[in-house]
Amino acid sequence: MSTMTGGDAVYQALKAADVTCVFGIPSQHNLGLYDALCRHGDIRVIGTRHEQGAVHAADGYARATGKLGVAIASTGPGTVNTINGLYEAAFASSPVLLITTQIDTRYLGRGKGFIHDADQQLTMLRTVTRRSERVLHVRDIAPALHGVMRDIHCGRAQPGAVEIPTDLLLAPLPQQTYVYDPPAPLPADGAALDNVAQRIRDSRRPLIWVGGGCVSANAADAVRRLAQRMGAPVVSSVNGRGVLPAGHPLYAGCQTHLPAFNDLLAQADLVLAIGTRFQALASQYWQQPMPRNLIHIDADVGVIGRNYPPALSVVADARLAVEGLLERLPSHAADSEFIALAQDIRGAFTTTLQRMIGPDHQRIVSTIEALLPADSPVVCDATITANTWGNYLLAIRGPRIGHYSTGLAIGPALPLGIGAAIGTGNKTLVIHGDGGVMLNLAEIATAVETRAPIILCVFNDGGYGVLKGLQRVTTGRPYAVDLHTPDFVAVAGAMGMPGCLVRSTEAFAQALETALATDGPYLIEIDLNSLAPIRMFG
Repeated sequence: MSTMTGGDAVYQALKAADVTCVFGIPSQHNLGLYDALCRHGDIRVIGTRHEQGAVHAADGYARATGKLGVAIASTGPGTVNTINGLYEAAFASSPVLLITTQIDTRYLGRGKGFIHDADQQLTMLRTVTRRSERVLHVRDIAPALHGVMRDIHCGRAQPGAVEIPTDLLLAPLPQQTYVYDPPAPLPADGAALDNVAQRIRDSRRPLIWVGGGCVSANAADAVRRLAQRMGAPVVSSVNGRGVLPAGHPLYAGCQTHLPAFNDLLAQADLVLAIGTRFQALASQYWQQPMPRNLIHIDADVGVIGRNYPPALSVVADARLAVEGLLERLPSHAADSEFIALAQDIRGAFTTTLQRMIGPDHQRIVSTIEALLPADSPVVCDATITANTWGNYLLAIRGPRIGHYSTGLAIGPALPLGIGAAIGTGNKTLVIHGDGGVMLNLAEIATAVETRAPIILCVFNDGGYGVLKGLQRVTTGRPYAVDLHTPDFVAVAGAMGMPGCLVRSTEAFAQALETALATDGPYLIEIDLNSLAPIRMFG
């Protein structure tokens, strides 16, 4: 009887789940897996420079493509390095699988000080995943992987992890193939939809609020049809951008955190929330006066009623629920005054943000919108430019286009952007600050090595700009937030990434044209001190 190794079992499990790309770093503990991937050769292996970057890149790949993002690490320090990435994927409801290792089974749990011994590693992983499993027999490798994959995709996506002792990756087992049975989308209860449809028919000024769950469920087309059927304006969370393209006449924006949005809520007699959990900033830290007639649709029963009590709820996949409502709803007479109010408020949002960012950044936004292809992903880090115009003003024209550091940590955007660029093959714009980009600066080498089509924009103000602003309005004095920053163009050039420094909006436009025409990655460093300032903190 022919045999294969535990590493082959990992490969076969991935192939059965249609995985075609993984991100990771080789280690003496996972060489059996890398050998199997090398021998089979048809899963692309992207080598990152840090395990955190590997998980972030897998996350970006998952968000931009809708496919499972897979990262590979090794036991002990390698797995510890993945935690930040898993945390971000969990916060963003992103389907990410970490495959990591453990020390040999004969030493496991004995505390003998074997290299990279981390007996409580599984406990740590379970703090940032929905499900993490340890494999103790080679025959259980593929079933464990498939079990965790199913949990990752069950309801609202969450990351998962499987750790495999090093000796099992080289251990033999009978040659076999595997079949992966993914979970079906959660169907909607018909009676619940009947009740929701009746409530919508009785409303006169309905408002639809969409979140990232509509994107992950591929519900954009159904939501657009529902909005038109209901005659309802649509607002979104930042993760829900693109469900209605920015220019759609019913789209009222994603700036629900601004006080003017409360005027729209006050006029609505029904809010239909789909695939959102009302995160803190989006809901003004849950101080918004939500109408009593709130209907909440989500695939995760745990978020229903967590922040706002609904009048009616449906626990279901967003696309299936919306399609069910379309079957039950006739065309709804639109309230033209309510739609006009929504557009007026969106216009007020735009005016407020334009005043905040100033004329130079307005021109940068206009340049990006004019030059960047509509299918190019845009990935924002937690930085002033992102928290003003990148996440809230820049036009996002389709789902899976706009992405950001959902947990609001600094640093993820570069590897997130690499994953998005590799997954889609499209030019990907990454918006970074000089402080945040330093956390994953080594991934420039990954971008160069893979020729990832990213445009890395580093907005350089010589420090942690957001923190400096917060210090001014709290303690009154900036401290420990001014940074020595390198010559980013020179650093990128030393790694093989071309780039340029710009000090004007005209130079930015020329640089963006050059970057779009460049095969592979390109860096644009923007000297913020040469531009009119963003007044984020007044």
